[in-house]
Amino acid sequence: MSSLPIYLGYKYFRSKKGAFASFTSLMAIAGLSLGVAALVIVLSVMNGFEKELQTRVLGVVPQLIIRSNETLNNYDEIISQLTIADDVINASPYIETQGLMSAKNRSRGVFVTGIKPQLEYSMSILPQYMASGSLDNLSSKKGVVIGSWLARYLGVEIGDKVNITTTNLRSSILGTFPRTISLDIVGIFELKAELDQSLVLIHHDLAANILNLPKNATEGIRVKTNDLFKANSIGFNLLAQPFFNEDHYYFTSWQQTHGTLFQAIKLEKRLISLMLFLIITVAAFNILSTIVMTVKTKEKEIAILKTMGCSKLQLTFIFLNLGLIIGFLGTFIGLLIGILVTPNIDQLINIIENFSNRSLMDSYFINYFPYEFRLTQLIYICLSVLAMSLIFSYFPAARAAKLKPVTILRHE
Repeated sequence: MSSLPIYLGYKYFRSKKGAFASFTSLMAIAGLSLGVAALVIVLSVMNGFEKELQTRVLGVVPQLIIRSNETLNNYDEIISQLTIADDVINASPYIETQGLMSAKNRSRGVFVTGIKPQLEYSMSILPQYMASGSLDNLSSKKGVVIGSWLARYLGVEIGDKVNITTTNLRSSILGTFPRTISLDIVGIFELKAELDQSLVLIHHDLAANILNLPKNATEGIRVKTNDLFKANSIGFNLLAQPFFNEDHYYFTSWQQTHGTLFQAIKLEKRLISLMLFLIITVAAFNILSTIVMTVKTKEKEIAILKTMGCSKLQLTFIFLNLGLIIGFLGTFIGLLIGILVTPNIDQLINIIENFSNRSLMDSYFINYFPYEFRLTQLIYICLSVLAMSLIFSYFPAARAAKLKPVTILRHE
C-alpha cells in the first residue's frame, strides 16, 4: 500500500466525471496561480525600478568624497595615494556648490558641480546618457552641461546662453553681491531621474575660479569604489592610511546623501511582499476548504480503507498529496504567468493608454517598466507557497486519519 496515498491523492484531485480536476480543485489552483503571478510580477518590476534607480542615480552621484576642513592643495598627490588602494577604481577632483540658473525669464535652483571631463568617463555613467553635445566641450573658461528636464523648463538648447548666480560673494566699490557668470550650453544629458532637474556640470578649473580657490586646489576628492555598498567602510579604511593621519580629513558617501531613498524602496518592497503573501494565504484557504469537502464526501471510503488496514499515516498522506498537487500546479502556473507577463507589461500599458487616450507613465522618472528576475527570490516564493499548501492540507488530513470506521459505517 506504499503507492496508495499517491494514487488516491491524484484520484480525489480529479473530477468524478473524468475531467482533469474537480471544480473546487480548479478554484484553489486559480487562486494560488493569481497570487503567485501577482507576487512575481510586482517584485520583478520593483527589482527593475530599484536597479534602474541604482544605476542612474548612484552611477552619477559620488560614491565617496574625501574632504578636509582646509582647501585640498596639490590634489594630484592625494589622488595618486588613493588609487593605490585595492578598493578604489579611480579618483578625481570634485567641487560642488549651489546656484541659481536663469534663462528667458525663468530660473531654477541647481547644484553646480565642477568635474574633470576626461576623468568622467571612468568615474560615472553620465557620458553614456548624453542626449546631445559632449562633456569634452567643457573648458576651464566656458561651457556648461545640464539635464534634459532643466533644458525644457528653461526653454534652452545647445548653444544658448544661461546665467548662473552662485552663493560665492564678490566685493567691489559698489558693495558685495553674488557672483554671476554667463555660459554657453555645450551638452544636455538625460538620465530620466531627479538629477535631470538639478545637476549642472562645469569644468573643475572654472568651478575653482568661481570659488576663488588657489591653482591646483579643490574642495574634495571623488572616489569610485569597487563596491558601492561598502562605501562607508572603504572610507574609514582610506582615512586610516598614514597619508591621511591628520584630523582635518573626513569623508561623505552616497549612503549619507541618498541612503534614505534606497532604504525607503526596500521597506516598500517588504510591505508589498507581505500584502501579496497575505493574498496567497487567503488563496491557500481554498486548499483547506477543498480538502475538508473531499474528506466529508469520502468518509465512507476512508472507513473502508481503515478497516482494510490502512494506517493513520497513510490516510494523512493521501490528503497531503492532494494539497501538494493543488499547491504545485498553482505555483507552477502562477510562476509561468508571472514570467511570461512581466516582460510584456509595456505592451499591456500601451494598450491601456491607447484605449483611455492618456499617458500613464509620463509623471515617473522613467517611462517604461523595467524588470529583473532574481532566482533566489523566485525559489523563495515557490518554496513558501508549497510549504503553505502543506500546512493548510495537514489539518483536514489529520482529521481524516482520526475518523472512526464504526461511527461512519453504522449509518450505512
